[in-house]
Amino acid sequence: MEIIFGRNKEEHPEPIKAKVQGQLPTWLQGILLRNGPGMHTIGDTKYNHWFDGLALLHSFTFKNGEVYYRSKYLRSDTYNSNIEANRIVVSEFGTMAYPDPCKNIFAKAFSYLSHTIPEFTDNCLINIMKTGDDFYATGETNFIRKINPQTLQTLEKVDYSKYTVVNLATSHPHYDSAGNVLNMGTSIVDKGKTKYVIFKIPPSVPEREKKKSCFKHLEVLCSIHSRSLLHPSYYHSFGITENYIVFIEQPFKLDLVKLATAYMRGVSWASCLVFNKEEKTWFHFVDRRTKKEVSTKFYTDALVVFHHVNAYEEDGHIVFDVIAYADNSLYDMFYLKNLNKDFGENTKLTSMPACKRFVVPLQYDKDAEVGSNLVKLPSTATAVKEKDGSIYCQPETLYEGIELPRINYDYNGKKYKYVYATEVKWSPVPTKISKLNVQTKEMLHWEEDHCWPSEPVFVPNPDAKEEDDGVVLTCIVVSDPKKAPFLLVLDAKTFKELGRAIIDVELHLDLHGIFIPEKDSKTETE
Repeated sequence: MEIIFGRNKEEHPEPIKAKVQGQLPTWLQGILLRNGPGMHTIGDTKYNHWFDGLALLHSFTFKNGEVYYRSKYLRSDTYNSNIEANRIVVSEFGTMAYPDPCKNIFAKAFSYLSHTIPEFTDNCLINIMKTGDDFYATGETNFIRKINPQTLQTLEKVDYSKYTVVNLATSHPHYDSAGNVLNMGTSIVDKGKTKYVIFKIPPSVPEREKKKSCFKHLEVLCSIHSRSLLHPSYYHSFGITENYIVFIEQPFKLDLVKLATAYMRGVSWASCLVFNKEEKTWFHFVDRRTKKEVSTKFYTDALVVFHHVNAYEEDGHIVFDVIAYADNSLYDMFYLKNLNKDFGENTKLTSMPACKRFVVPLQYDKDAEVGSNLVKLPSTATAVKEKDGSIYCQPETLYEGIELPRINYDYNGKKYKYVYATEVKWSPVPTKISKLNVQTKEMLHWEEDHCWPSEPVFVPNPDAKEEDDGVVLTCIVVSDPKKAPFLLVLDAKTFKELGRAIIDVELHLDLHGIFIPEKDSKTETE
């Protein structure tokens, strides 16, 4: 496990030519750009949690059948401060840092007070976001960092909170057909009005304002008030259909009182996350046309969702698919002290992830009897009318044991067939890549000994006629010291290997990323 989680990875900012085996499609031209933690030890200090590590960007550039690899640490303010001090001086979610141990008592007291609303990190290690022609590394705080997708150079820092009142934002935004970015963030500072803010960033600015950034034109579409002012829900993503935004307010919550005192108590922000299995999970649907929330109250039992898969509308219902857990054990697994040599054999999640489908009737007979199931689509998912008019939803389980789901994004918000995911079962680390047909529940897999795949990314064939006409790309970390890591290219239809690009570097296990087609990436010649 040390090879995968423990060791700091070297960066390779100059392109390295990969050894290509097999035959890559001639239309596959562009950059696979991915993000994830690469450095966990700085000087004599070590992060507590794998998700705290410093962001290491890496890319595979496809050019006329050749593949070039490069990697570079995100030069965030966090990275620069830590490297300069040769120890961790900026707090991450699972690791509280104390920059100056020599301060006198008054300076310390002031420092504690100023940390009640935390100054969050700009170590944006989770994903990549496209805004117009620009690309940003994203985390879950109010900061994102612009990057150059060719050279992986770090550019300016953007603070969402300068444009709207959010302290946290997801790193799984959505994109509409006009190129707008839709995202959500949580506001915890606005005079006790804790709320979830849905906002839109346009892809470009009016000609006369060319020097201004798109973020100056950020527009708040809707705010949803948190059911508890002091305990907003944690969420990692949300769903979108043609006309609605789907938000799950789950009983996995951030305790704001604990958060305000965390620095003083010497504990991490992660310790302020609380899961309550007795509470309900509430579904919110915001109409994108009226910018108003649907008034009916829909809920299900306690669950924890990190990743939405897809959502769509059908015959007056919203159908949405998520990867759900019965508890929050996943986060705890990734504390570095748990990622030891016996991790693979001994570590079991107490709740296996499952791809679950909820079917929510937005239009239903208001005179329906209490206790009746309002779902009219062919699904085992139910939505039962309660005495108080609220609707209790139970999901259909599509498949158990998958995570990091991706789809053909051309089908985002529409009825669809295929999910590409990593297969994890009871262990939190993936060993297979899978393709699930959500309509028939058929499954295809790829696996190889000592191989640990990352999130699969679907790239459509430019002349595609069908949903699965394209390739699936995944970075493979290899635990056998005699073998080199590689980028795997699968035919998305058959799930057979088309080729692989082998690189002689130590690859890091990453989190998320995107494929940038050549026409969008202004690729420089290597």
